[in-house]
Amino acid sequence: MPDLFENDIMYRRWNALSAKAVLLLIHGLGAHSARWDFLAGFFAERGYASYAIELRGFGRTKERPRGHIDSFDIYERDILHLAEIVGREHPGRKIVLLGESMGALIAFNLACRHPETFAGQVLISPVFKNGIKFPLSAYMTLVTNILIRPRKTIAIPFTSAMCTRDASYCQVMEANPDELRLASLKLLMNIMGEQRKAKRLAKGLTVPTLVQVAGQDQLVDARAERKMFEKLNVQDKTLLDYPEMFHALSIELGRERVFQDILDWIEKRT
Repeated sequence: MPDLFENDIMYRRWNALSAKAVLLLIHGLGAHSARWDFLAGFFAERGYASYAIELRGFGRTKERPRGHIDSFDIYERDILHLAEIVGREHPGRKIVLLGESMGALIAFNLACRHPETFAGQVLISPVFKNGIKFPLSAYMTLVTNILIRPRKTIAIPFTSAMCTRDASYCQVMEANPDELRLASLKLLMNIMGEQRKAKRLAKGLTVPTLVQVAGQDQLVDARAERKMFEKLNVQDKTLLDYPEMFHALSIELGRERVFQDILDWIEKRT
């Protein structure tokens, strides 16, 4: 899918003739909108359109340094604008918010604050708590530079093989310059801020929610995912476990089962 632009936001679109509903996709830290090809292709074949935001600082966006955003309010504004585009191009169709990892955290807080916009949300491996093991030097850099050099970037210690067991797709990731393993100190602080917000917002959630947990996740704390799920007061909530799977379920081996579970869940709500 080609990159599309409107009002300075970048996104991708997978159309479906007379779409039954539309998925609004949000990628995670270090990822990009092309990562959704498998999932969006699966849904397009079954009559669902998909629109994927390219988060600023990632993929092919022009913001510099890469891996940086001053505020997650910018992401919220861009995603809500993309939802307006969806509404214009698919009038009357319900929108389901779907995010993975950091994108799922963004989706969760957005759905809590704007429930009128979305018919449901799907959270794949939401990063309610970090599971990556940073070296001591990274914490020292954060402490000594966050106030004076918030845009300074540090390496994020994860590999393609920690995301998926699909060896062929790992090779694709390694060869793709849009894959990023850096983040600014400000972005990391923003993530922690959004995690605190999620805890405060959880009890007020009203949007139907599906949470998908990877049992072999090395990048997020799966216990925190389950704990957050238990806190949700929304009546329509579902948690699905994939014990053998790695973090990035959208590109994992066996992803078709994950997609089918999402489809079954969405069809009952759209």
